[in-house]
Amino acid sequence: MATKIQDIARLAGVSPTTVSRVLNNNYPVKKETREKIEAVIDELGYKPNYIARSLKSRKTSNIGVVVPGITNLFFPTIVEEINKTLVKEDFIISLFTTNGDSESEENVIGNITARNMDGIILLDPSVENLENGYLEGVSKHTPTIIINGMHDRSNLNYICYNEKIGTIEAFEYFINLGHKKIMFIRGAKSFSYDLKENVYRKFIEEHQLSYNNILCVGRGNTLDVVYDTQRTVKESFKEGNIPTAIFACNDLMAVGALNACRSMGINVPEDISIIGFDNTIVSDISNPRITTVDLNMRDIGKKAAKSMLYMITNKLFKIDKFCFDTKLIHRESCRKYLSE
Repeated sequence: MATKIQDIARLAGVSPTTVSRVLNNNYPVKKETREKIEAVIDELGYKPNYIARSLKSRKTSNIGVVVPGITNLFFPTIVEEINKTLVKEDFIISLFTTNGDSESEENVIGNITARNMDGIILLDPSVENLENGYLEGVSKHTPTIIINGMHDRSNLNYICYNEKIGTIEAFEYFINLGHKKIMFIRGAKSFSYDLKENVYRKFIEEHQLSYNNILCVGRGNTLDVVYDTQRTVKESFKEGNIPTAIFACNDLMAVGALNACRSMGINVPEDISIIGFDNTIVSDISNPRITTVDLNMRDIGKKAAKSMLYMITNKLFKIDKFCFDTKLIHRESCRKYLSE
């Protein structure tokens, strides 16, 4: 037979109301009384009925986490930290994927709100829903946090990473190494990719570089991204568009570019230098290890979870934007360009 609050109260010599206050942590209880109740709870192995509690309080202790996909290790790393932080506070997450599609994203968010989840954390949401006011509307009735590159829409709650600064630092590193023919590799629709491409175009213009080559690769699982990048880069090389350096918008694309070079007998970094983005584990286990931009993924996840808990506890729908700095991680895939 399942343990009830009344059983705990009888054994601890207190009222069921006092036990409830300890379980919900919503009213002050004397230290010695709390310790006595917690000892009985541990002895009996009592687990609260969260479903019954949610029906009564209209709170589910469940956060909807929405990501484009889980094959790029950038997203699972952040989600893992979100979950780790929330679990400590007796919250759980429900994970949803959208493949970066705005309509799918709206359907998922509708599902979350219909299930009365306590909040929503979105990683790299679609450009359309960032710009058309949809997410602003959602944030007015459900605590909502966006995890994305730095954005100028101050009426949404953001945990940012300064991708612009990180991208600029990567290009400046290339220039300082003497590279003037820099290829840019991106994926399909994404605020993150658009931001980096804008930095690339401006950088080309400011440094008056004649080489300008932007490749767009398809989305999909980990291997799809790597293989499509490899194929696309090889096709570009066969057309004579061979750069001295490659900037890839994530580490999977960087690995694809590295594989393309290897398959064509082009040495990295002797012939071509490569920089990736995100500092996922794949950049550290490739050969050579890939120079990449670190975004503080674990700190981002922890900050997002704590901010969500703060919003829920204080019944807020608006918090200040918080932005993490980025850092270029120097590894083995870059070297100084030696002109012929």
